[in-house]
Amino acid sequence: MTGMTSGSRHAGGGTLFTEPFLVVSHRAGAAGPGVRDQHGRPLGTVAETDHGAFRKTLWALTGSARFRPNCFAVRDSGGSVVLKVRAHDSRFLVTRADGTPIGGIAPDGPDRFTLSAHGRPAGVLEHRRPREFSITDAAGREVARSAEGDGRDYVVEVFAQLTDPLASLVIAAALTLDTALRPG
Repeated sequence: MTGMTSGSRHAGGGTLFTEPFLVVSHRAGAAGPGVRDQHGRPLGTVAETDHGAFRKTLWALTGSARFRPNCFAVRDSGGSVVLKVRAHDSRFLVTRADGTPIGGIAPDGPDRFTLSAHGRPAGVLEHRRPREFSITDAAGREVARSAEGDGRDYVVEVFAQLTDPLASLVIAAALTLDTALRPG
């Protein structure tokens, strides 16, 4: 976990929402990114949903936004869906597993996204380069940051125990934007 600070002030609780470090792996042959804690214990997965094999193949071959994945299921270590993220163009709607809206993620410049809930800004994600971003809360305090890890991995550090809706928006952004926005 090079390049990360030791600013986390909370102990891990063994879930996507309570661990201070999330190691996100994009391994060949995997259905989607896997997420582990800093000790390698599985915390969950992210899977592209609502797609047929043909559409996925077209996106991989052409890189066309027309075939880009548009729905992701964030699952916990037991396989239960905890969040759904649906993309439309470059905007993202984040919901609970039952479809209850949590908030949205929308572009606010070339490398910047606003996280919002209940019609109000909840935070900002600034995308620095692939797999490197910073997330601040509505007051401008940095609450999470990512850095390139080993190979196809990146590490997300969450600096404090967050509450909803910001916690869900941070997890959704940290685990799906890299996949949703990368070229084919």
